[in-house]
Amino acid sequence: MAKVGKKYAEAAKLIDRDATYSINEAVSLAKKANYVKFDASVEVSFHLNVDPRHADQQIRGAMVLPHGTGRTQKVCVITEGPKEQEAKDAGADFVGGKDLLDQMAKGWFDFDVIVATPNMMGELGKLGRVLGPKGLMPNPKTGTVTMDVKKAVEDIKKGKVEYRVDKEGNINLMIGKVSFEDGKLVDNFQAIYDVIAKARPTAVKGTYMKNVTLSTTMGPGIKISLEK
Repeated sequence: MAKVGKKYAEAAKLIDRDATYSINEAVSLAKKANYVKFDASVEVSFHLNVDPRHADQQIRGAMVLPHGTGRTQKVCVITEGPKEQEAKDAGADFVGGKDLLDQMAKGWFDFDVIVATPNMMGELGKLGRVLGPKGLMPNPKTGTVTMDVKKAVEDIKKGKVEYRVDKEGNINLMIGKVSFEDGKLVDNFQAIYDVIAKARPTAVKGTYMKNVTLSTTMGPGIKISLEK
C-alpha cells in the first residue's frame, strides 16, 4: 500500500471506503475531508461500462454547468476578418490567425481553450501533433469549431466543461470549488450526471455506470450511491 501523508490519513478516516453516499452527503463529506489551504477543486469521476474502441461508445461532448466551475479559463480564438472583432467583444483573451499559430508552433500556450472558425482548421491541423496531446485541438462535438464565435467564448467563460471517456472507460471533470455552496455543487453534479446518463450507448448491456466518485484536490474519493 502506498504511503500517505498524515493530513490525508486523517481526512480519509472521515469516509467509509466500503460505503456509498448520496450526492448531498458526499459533497458535505468532501468539504470536511478537504485539508489543503487553497480553494480546492471539486471533481467527479465516472467509471463506465463502455468500450471506447468502438465509435458508438466514444462518449464526448461539452456543457455549461448551472453554476460554472469557479475557474476562469483563458480563451484563444483562431479566426480572420469580422469574426476577430466578434471574438474580442465576447471576451476572448487572445484573437488572431496565422500570427498566433506561428507562436504556438514556437511553444506558446498561455491559454486553456482554443476556439476556431471552420476555415482555419486546415492551418490548425498542421499543429495537431502538438495540440492533440495537450487536449487543445478544437472539435465540433465540443462546440469549439464554430462560426458562432460569440456563443462559444461566452459559454466557456460561464463555466463550460468538456467531457470525454478515456480508454479505460473513465470520465473525469471539475464541477466547482470547495468554496461553493453545497447546493450549487449538487446542482452541477446532477447536471453532468444527467447528460452522461442520457449518453448511454445502445450497445451497452447491463450496468452502465459502474461507479461514480467525488473528491477534492488531493482529497480522498467518496463513492456516490446511484440509487440515492
